[in-house]
Amino acid sequence: MNATAHIAVLDDETDITALLAGYLQSHGYRATQLHSGASLMALMPADPPALVLLDLGLPGEDGFAIARQLREHWQCGLVIVTGRGDAVDKVVGLEVGADDYVTKPFDLRELLARIKAVLRRTAPGRPPAPAPAAPRDRLCFAGWQLHVGARQLHAPTGQAVALTTGEFDLLLAFARHAGRVLSRDFLLEQTRGREAAPFDRTIDVQVGRLRKKLEADAEDPQIIKSVRGAGYILVPPVTAA
Repeated sequence: MNATAHIAVLDDETDITALLAGYLQSHGYRATQLHSGASLMALMPADPPALVLLDLGLPGEDGFAIARQLREHWQCGLVIVTGRGDAVDKVVGLEVGADDYVTKPFDLRELLARIKAVLRRTAPGRPPAPAPAAPRDRLCFAGWQLHVGARQLHAPTGQAVALTTGEFDLLLAFARHAGRVLSRDFLLEQTRGREAAPFDRTIDVQVGRLRKKLEADAEDPQIIKSVRGAGYILVPPVTAA
């Protein structure tokens, strides 16, 4: 992992941004302190960060709207760091595309570990593959094609379907273990590199988002099925094209 990755720290409290920036810099990262959504949007095209630490409680601004704008226009890791620990806020944060969600107060060492995990998954600085993935890197199921090397998903019609980093990693875990019931703990370890906390709904939220993109009817899923009390299973067989 590139320890010199650029990380943007967005929080309206200057002491928080100074604390986080100083800690990240002491571990070899380049950190930019920001205090408004507008300053982040100005930074993105000029000096795009590999990861954004985003506080939701910005005065007069909608933190979720900022997260959506990032996901719609930029490819970077996104970790929400906020004092809003309500379960609904966490679910919404994950639904708009956050790679992780950390509540204040937090342990700096744990936050750093989560940042490293997100940076590993998002592979900062890697340009998109211009050519199709090699055959062994293309997994096919129910007409869908998952290009592992290019990190792309194509529908049976051939149309590319946009996936967040978390959605791609989760679908890849399913594709590599097709036909097996996978527990939430296993999926969280495979995609996030950590164990599930009590009442952690991260995987449930991600599965719901994948179903909306994969299934003809997300309310009656035929590709990713739930197994009561056990987890989820990718039903169609998977072949390497």
